[in-house]
Amino acid sequence: MKKLILACAVCMSITNYAQGTELVYTPINPSFGGSAMNGSFLLSKAQGQNKHKADLSEKSFEEKVSEALERATLSDIVSKYKDTVLGEDQNINVGEDTTFISGDYQIDIVSANSDTITIQITDLLSNKITIIEIPKFG
Repeated sequence: MKKLILACAVCMSITNYAQGTELVYTPINPSFGGSAMNGSFLLSKAQGQNKHKADLSEKSFEEKVSEALERATLSDIVSKYKDTVLGEDQNINVGEDTTFISGDYQIDIVSANSDTITIQITDLLSNKITIIEIPKFG
C-alpha cells in the first residue's frame, strides 16, 4: 500500500510539473503592443458605448458655396506666401491684392520685409485686430 501511495504521489508531482507554465502578459490593445487584429473590434466596442452624437446641421447651398470660396481664398493666400516664408522666393511685392475679405474677417498683408511677413486680421464685427508675424526661413 505504501508503494501505491508513493507511486501516486510521484505521478501527481510529475504531471503537475509538466503542466505548470510561466505566466506571460499579452496586451489586447494594438496601441500597447497587442495584436493588430483586435483594433477593429475595440473600435466597434468603443463606438457602441459612445452616447454622444454630433449635431447635424443642414447647410444651404449658398452657405456651402460661401465656405468653399473662403477656403479657396485662404488657400491662395497661403500658397502665394509659402515660398517666401520658407526662404525659396526672396522677392515678394506687397501691392494691391494684399487685402482679402473672408466672411467676418479682413486679412491684410501689411509688410513683407527681409526678416518677416506681417499679417493683420481684423474682425469686422467687433473691430478686434490680430497681428501675426511669420519669420522667414533660409
